[in-house]
Amino acid sequence: MDELQQAILERLDSGKLACAAAFAIAHRLGVEPLAVGQAANVADIRISRCQLGLFGYGPKAEGKHKIVHAMDEVPERLAARLRAAAEEDGITCAAIWQVADELGYKRIEASSAVEAMALRVSRCQLGCFPRPWEG
Repeated sequence: MDELQQAILERLDSGKLACAAAFAIAHRLGVEPLAVGQAANVADIRISRCQLGLFGYGPKAEGKHKIVHAMDEVPERLAARLRAAAEEDGITCAAIWQVADELGYKRIEASSAVEAMALRVSRCQLGCFPRPWEG
């Protein structure tokens, strides 16, 4: 078993790998987050507890899979930066994280603004959606 696979197995919680744990592994091993996501996928391990609140919090069939909710009123500065960071196919997780960090928002708050603005989150750094290695 290689070091990446071992690191993933050590961080499992109820058979799943939390998004934050996946990023911690990537940082510690000096690999791209996508490599961690790919290794988890190969091992049939699901990523949970998305840091944007989009998935991994409970059963999807019961509507409990995500915790993010649309922000009631998106501050104009935040909305402008998110719109500027969006691409034709939506906005990436990485872009949301960057805007949140730049403006001093929590990632879940920026995600809440994205929900309110009806922007589509187009790519995950771990490859959770879409899976770039599959297509």
